[in-house]
Amino acid sequence: MYRQAELKILEEKAKLVRRYIIKMIANAKSGHPGGSLSAVEVVTALYYKIMNIDPHNPEWEDRDRFILSKGHACPVIYAVLADLKYFSINDLKELRKIGKLLQGHPSIKTPGIDMATGSLGQGLSIANGMALGGKINGKTYQVYALLGDGELQEGQIWEAVMSAYHNKLDNLTVFVDYNKLQLDGSCVSLKSFSGLGEKWRAFGWSVIEIDGHNFEQILSAITIAKSTKNIPTVIIANTIKGKGVSFMENEVAWHGGATDDNQLSIALNEIGGEDAWV
Repeated sequence: MYRQAELKILEEKAKLVRRYIIKMIANAKSGHPGGSLSAVEVVTALYYKIMNIDPHNPEWEDRDRFILSKGHACPVIYAVLADLKYFSINDLKELRKIGKLLQGHPSIKTPGIDMATGSLGQGLSIANGMALGGKINGKTYQVYALLGDGELQEGQIWEAVMSAYHNKLDNLTVFVDYNKLQLDGSCVSLKSFSGLGEKWRAFGWSVIEIDGHNFEQILSAITIAKSTKNIPTVIIANTIKGKGVSFMENEVAWHGGATDDNQLSIALNEIGGEDAWV
């Protein structure tokens, strides 16, 4: 069990991250708020509580790795990295601007980003390579990957699922941001994958299903994953697209887009908390 004080700190960080997501996308006048907001608790738990990282040495060889396979949700990782001082908070104001540090999909030119992503379906293959490399080189680092649920419609994902099991990548933990929506509508209306947990189990993986907005469940699931040997683990995180902003929640129209000034004010008021944005 985690102490309430620890969980409270994470909850406040989640508010901060949500504020930054909304503000940077509003400032850029474009972006992907829905899937960024649904992933906040998972990314917050990893970076503030779980991962062994060093903001002063982003390329530290023994650091834990994180692959944001659903790269369009990069505002969530940018917000966290800025708060951890991988780069300046002021860089968040340059989101999606040509030639600036924070592009519309992650780039390895950005401190703290382990791999460029955005072409959906490739992130798990990349994570596999990192995890296998760690095993070959006798490293103890962990590899985490966050996949979108719509992304699971890509065939390459399931090839990578087979490869991870075959290579016994127990140093790999995958999160599925299971918010049930993608760009063109609900995931099941476009290509149904009912029984998602059973599918991963059929490929030999350890499967944990949780509320992806509950920090205690997220942290407990990661603890179980790290103790599971000889097979990789997938954590299916049931989430709400647009979580934290009432007019965005479960609304496919907010897969992409930016708030106007009135919507921005409403969103920030609902999220609460404080930030260092000037």
